[in-house]
Amino acid sequence: MADIQTVSIAIASVGVFAATIYYIFQIRNQNRMRHLDLFMRIYSIWGSADMLDAHRRLMVIKVDNYDSFVKNYGPVTETKQIYSDIDRVGWFFNLMGFLVKENIVNVELVDELVGYWVIKNWETFKPLVDGWRKQYNIPESYYWFEYLYNELKKRGQKLQ
Repeated sequence: MADIQTVSIAIASVGVFAATIYYIFQIRNQNRMRHLDLFMRIYSIWGSADMLDAHRRLMVIKVDNYDSFVKNYGPVTETKQIYSDIDRVGWFFNLMGFLVKENIVNVELVDELVGYWVIKNWETFKPLVDGWRKQYNIPESYYWFEYLYNELKKRGQKLQ
């Protein structure tokens, strides 16, 4: 009788262990799918008409330095389309950088889908952001955008 009880306890224990392992894999997969879903929703914003229009307008501007940009377009405090476009694109990549830092979005996924644009846009924005940070004393302005740029550059160096 003790042998049947021992066997049934062992079988029950194995069943509980297997169920626990299955549950752990399911939770990990659900988290991964939620993160992917979040990324794809955010990525769809990148393809929206408003974002594409803003990005197209920004890709034709030349930014040599902050002072010449302000001379041509006026201060950031003015309500001009160029500043709305900069904010729209900049905040998008700022959000992406924060999600990468928090490991909610995988940097490889960002690199594959928008990595080129992160690098190109940051290199355009950098003189402006540096100027805003200095002039308005806001060192955290577009911090996560810069973080994402640096992470993508590091990743590019590792891949070469």
